[in-house]
Amino acid sequence: MTTISLCMIVRDEEAVLGRCLASVAPVVDELVIVDTGSTDRTKEVAASFGARVCDFEWVDDFAAARNFAFDQASCEFIMWMDADDVLPDGEREKFAAFKAQIPDHADAVLMPYWLAFDAAGRPTVATRRCRLVRRGRGYRWHGRVHEYLDISGAHAIAVDIGIAHYRTTRDHSDRNLRIYERIAAETGGLKGRDLYYYANELADAGRFGEAAEAYRAYLAEPAGYREDKVTAALRLSDCCRRLGDPAGRIDALLRSFLFDAPHAEVCCALGGWFEEAGDWRTAAYWYERALDAPLAEGWLGVVNNACRTWLPHARLTICYGQLGRWADAARHNEAALGWLPDDEGLKANRRILEEKLREGA
Repeated sequence: MTTISLCMIVRDEEAVLGRCLASVAPVVDELVIVDTGSTDRTKEVAASFGARVCDFEWVDDFAAARNFAFDQASCEFIMWMDADDVLPDGEREKFAAFKAQIPDHADAVLMPYWLAFDAAGRPTVATRRCRLVRRGRGYRWHGRVHEYLDISGAHAIAVDIGIAHYRTTRDHSDRNLRIYERIAAETGGLKGRDLYYYANELADAGRFGEAAEAYRAYLAEPAGYREDKVTAALRLSDCCRRLGDPAGRIDALLRSFLFDAPHAEVCCALGGWFEEAGDWRTAAYWYERALDAPLAEGWLGVVNNACRTWLPHARLTICYGQLGRWADAARHNEAALGWLPDDEGLKANRRILEEKLREGA
């Protein structure tokens, strides 16, 4: 029978740690909780679930802390989660079934990571993470902040078992920015992945001008993952929007085409740009392209499901309404209602469009 060690790093997480461990403890065989300096009851909460609690002196290095946690594991596989993650009820049953039959050739397991949810609790924004690795392969974490698990050369498999991230109100931007600025001082400047995530931290902190400069520097680099490049172009566009730079905004969106075929998220953003300009026909073109855009094969970046489901239909309702194409507007409004059947705005649109169609008849 396959055994699994759950390895976590925590600090001052008493408010959410119990929820996380209650969701996952029934399907793992060992709980390893590495505390990096809590001053609340985090350790007591962990111990109440039978976890082995270890201390690690914080050195501004997330990879070092996670590698230390991995070193404490004793089971065949290692799983990781954050304290504000949850293995939901239905997913827990699926995980238990998968655990009973993990293929012998699997060294690493990718799972969906749900980052945002609609009013009904359905995931709206998701990505994928490597959640399980075979301990004997010795896979290690890299990166002092926004660390990643290097599974180069692994035989990885993907399973449809989601982990939900319920973001807390705590803001770690100051801490992360401090670490990146320390790295920059030590190395003479940020490059590659560190530069990309530094730009993200600047944007999250509302420092949009500095973030835009960092994104442009990152996009100018010859190397980089396509997922990061496309997301950087999208986030640069948003920074330009906030800075009142419409030309920079559309330039960033079109620049994303250098790295991959048009994504639904980019198409929706382009539709929004033309919609704000009052060019309803071109806006409709891009929203239609969002509905056509397939998810890139092997894509590991963030996926906004709204841009592939209800959002383009809802905006096409507006665009075709402005163009007087009432039948097309009604068709897309009904499609949007198929995804959001309780939305009052879409219901109001239905009544208006039914009246327009009667007038036309």
